[in-house]
Amino acid sequence: MEIPEIHVEELKKDPEFLANIKRLEQECKEEESIAKGYQLLDAQLVIEAAEDDINEVFTFIVNTAFDKLAEYLSTHRSFDMNDIEERAIARAIYEHAIQRYSENDKKGAKEMFLVLYHTIDHVELKDAMMIHACAVMAGNSFEDFIENMVDVKGIDEHDPLAFFIQTFVQPNDILLTMFAKYVQQGKEELKVLEESK
Repeated sequence: MEIPEIHVEELKKDPEFLANIKRLEQECKEEESIAKGYQLLDAQLVIEAAEDDINEVFTFIVNTAFDKLAEYLSTHRSFDMNDIEERAIARAIYEHAIQRYSENDKKGAKEMFLVLYHTIDHVELKDAMMIHACAVMAGNSFEDFIENMVDVKGIDEHDPLAFFIQTFVQPNDILLTMFAKYVQQGKEELKVLEESK
């Protein structure tokens, strides 16, 4: 969504908009809400807030998400992708995993994709996370993954799960069959989490 330039300048001075940002800042910290953290981040990006302010929100989102993930793993809870807050937690971890992958930290990326596969309660998304993990295990660079495996035309911007790459150039079941040995390897690695019950 393109926001005309003039609106940005007006928003920077709009007391109501600025009051909303202040309220969001307070609420996201008090409630430890990642969903509100993302709203705050979006608002700050719109008014082109200082880089430090944006980084602070981003750090809050990532740290809080990993705290919640640790809690979910220890209590063996799954992320309910119909819940706005839980979807935001999964999104933060996913975005961090993608960042790791793009920076060529394949071990870190693979582990996070596998953990998401393990904790997300949504069949298609689980499969997509396993495909991400397999792509990493198979040695694909992030660029290769995006260029050769992801179907960007298949992304539905209105889907609340559009932040997650779930459309590939081949159907999920075919990819999972092609990657069978990596799927097996990934599941073996996840047994450690299962056994800690």
